[in-house]
This record gives sequence, structure tokens and C-alpha cells, in this order.
Amino acid sequence: MKKQDTKEKILGATLKLISEKGYIGATTREIAQEVGVAELTIFRHFGSKEKLFEEVLEKFTFLPRLKELLPELEGLPHDEALNAIARRFLDTLKERKSFVRIMISEITVYPEKVRELYRAFSDELMKTLAGYFSGLRGKGVLREGITPDAAARFFLGVVFQYFQAEEIMKGRTISKQEARKTIDEFVKIFMHGAFR
Repeated sequence: MKKQDTKEKILGATLKLISEKGYIGATTREIAQEVGVAELTIFRHFGSKEKLFEEVLEKFTFLPRLKELLPELEGLPHDEALNAIARRFLDTLKERKSFVRIMISEITVYPEKVRELYRAFSDELMKTLAGYFSGLRGKGVLREGITPDAAARFFLGVVFQYFQAEEIMKGRTISKQEARKTIDEFVKIFMHGAFR
């Protein structure tokens, strides 16, 4: 097996096992068994379980998708761009539902080092979207008095809370049609406000 193939398989197995058992429950020994390699191979590739978790966050979360998406949004009307961001975010959450559910349930018991990794990832996600909103401010689109950071947190927070309430708490699947309609409403409220 090629080195890169092994690394990819380890990352995939880690995502699978963390989604099933959580970060604490998924051991490096089980991950190695899932891939069919020696446990030492994991440490050769990643150095530590924390570093492995960090790479899972970097590969399988919304952050890489957002970074990939932003250049594609150049020149689109702002409502279409925001719709694309929200849809891609919701799609990612739905694809990684088990992972998100277990992260929500056990984040408070993670070792401090792992919580720091998660905070750093979350901060980078918000900073990346805030960069997009900064660009809108430069074009005179974002209202004065609204910071790009606050806009990013609010925008992703609304989509995340919708996903969490419907798919995690209520245990139902949001249909594509419902998601499209709801996201359209979120974007209208975000761009124009709810009150006259």
C-alpha cells in the first residue's frame, strides 16, 4: 500500500470510528485494525491521536469545502453566493451527521488539547467566512456597524442550529426541497432583516 493511500485510509477509518464511538472511545488500536495496519503506522503518519484528529477536522469538515467554494462565488449576486455557502454547509453537516452528533455530546469531556484543536478549527472556519464578508464590506454591501466576524458567526450559527434542531434533536431528515426553501428564507432575513 502506498504511503498516501495508507494515510487516506487511516483518516477515513478514524472518521468512521469517531462517528461511531467518539474521540475518546475510538482507540488508535481499533483504527489500525480497521485499516489493517500496525498501530505504530498511525503514529508514523500522524505522531499522535490529537494530530490525527486535527487532520480529520481539516479533511472532512466544512472548512476545506468553504475554502474551495469561495473563489467560485466571485461575481455571483450576494444572495446566490450566501445560498451556496449555506447549502454546502448544511450538506456537509448532513453527510457528517454521526460525527457532528457525537462531537456535540462529548466535547465537554475532551482533553484540553483536543478542545484547543477544535476551537482553532472553529476559529479558522469563522475567520475564512469573515474574510468573505470583509470583501462585501469593501464593496459597500455589508452594513456599517456589522462586523464581518459577527456576520460569519450569525450566518453559520443559524444554519447549524437549524440542522441541530431538526436532524439531531428531532431525529428527522431535512429534505432537499425543505432545505432549499428554508435557506432562501434565512438568506432573505440575513440580507434584508425581518422587520420594516
